[in-house]
Amino acid sequence: MTLPLPSPIHLLRSHSCAVSALFISTDNERLYSGDGSGQVIITSTRSLRPLVSWKAHTDSLLGVEEWGFQIITHARDNKLHVWARPEESASIRQEPATLSDLPTPTICYSLDVNALNYCRFSLLSPAGASKQEGLLAVPNLVESALADIWLLPSRQRLHAAIGDPLDAAATPFSDGRSGSKKGIIMSMHLFYAASSAPSSSSSARDLRLLCAHEDGGVVLWKRTAPENTQTIEGRGWEVLWKSKLHVESVMAMAISPDCTFALTVSADHLVGRYDLLTQERASEFTAVGTVFKTKHPGNGAIAIRGDGRVCAVGGWDGKVRLYSTKTFKPLGTLVHHKQGCRAVTFASLVDSPSGSTPPGGGTNEDNSSGDEDEMTVDEKRARTRWLVAGSTDAKVSIWALIDFEKTSP
Repeated sequence: MTLPLPSPIHLLRSHSCAVSALFISTDNERLYSGDGSGQVIITSTRSLRPLVSWKAHTDSLLGVEEWGFQIITHARDNKLHVWARPEESASIRQEPATLSDLPTPTICYSLDVNALNYCRFSLLSPAGASKQEGLLAVPNLVESALADIWLLPSRQRLHAAIGDPLDAAATPFSDGRSGSKKGIIMSMHLFYAASSAPSSSSSARDLRLLCAHEDGGVVLWKRTAPENTQTIEGRGWEVLWKSKLHVESVMAMAISPDCTFALTVSADHLVGRYDLLTQERASEFTAVGTVFKTKHPGNGAIAIRGDGRVCAVGGWDGKVRLYSTKTFKPLGTLVHHKQGCRAVTFASLVDSPSGSTPPGGGTNEDNSSGDEDEMTVDEKRARTRWLVAGSTDAKVSIWALIDFEKTSP
């Protein structure tokens, strides 16, 4: 029996142009969306009303992320801003408000970045830190085939020009375009190796940087320099492996929450899966990873669910396709948007208990809201199964998924 095609349970129409970035807070209370004009909107997942709306940038958003009581935004205007997250007014939660009436966050500090790549930042917050500190990976300020890592909030560049300096030096361009064989970095992710992530702050942690490039290749870098030691010109880093599974530029990359595998999509019809636990060192592109062939070329977004078992791929045809991350068995197709899907994200699988402090330092400020916004345990559990998609049609769609327990390995 063929099941009927699902429909989104909610549609948000607060944006006036293409939605290019999405993020859901770790307590599932706030949905962040950014668009092609630089506008960022925070929407309550309880009332589905905008809580905050402001012009964060002068160009298209590349990424937005909640970081404790702050918000990081990154855009094509070559700026990365850190904002203080405003308190949520009960009157806004309970009464209709126009976007112009909503509060505007206060900027804390900014970084000049190189946004030629269309590559969003990657933020890593060490667990157990006594205060809010983080490592921020972005493309190098001068050469777009290399990467920099900054310390926040001090804005000190800890590692500069990670990559192959001899390869990157071949560029004949002065505007940051890369003449290297790999091309510019299209996506990156900074993480601690799964075996070292639980380590105490006093022991050395195995820092890794995964970079996806313009030529369809992916490179995994490992830090060899002592922790908190500044490095330049790519020193203190070595390649663990290189893999090239795509024939076109990598358009998006996602890493599993436990940092054991990564997935990439491209303009081609392939999805690449990479084992991040592989330790082999290789100087040339190797067969690390597995290629899965789909019937649908042209994919621009990908996300992995919190349990690592299901992924969502956003296509240029506007459809969102669900797959098992192990076998890549198709699990379903979400059809609504008529234009390209540019961002997808899953809600956290575990809602924070009422009144608790969720990971990342946020709080459930909505607990003081009126009866209209109160949620039952079942409603909160249902919210953990949300998938959110943003499209060029300026709409944000919210979908309620099944558990896939029987169909997903």
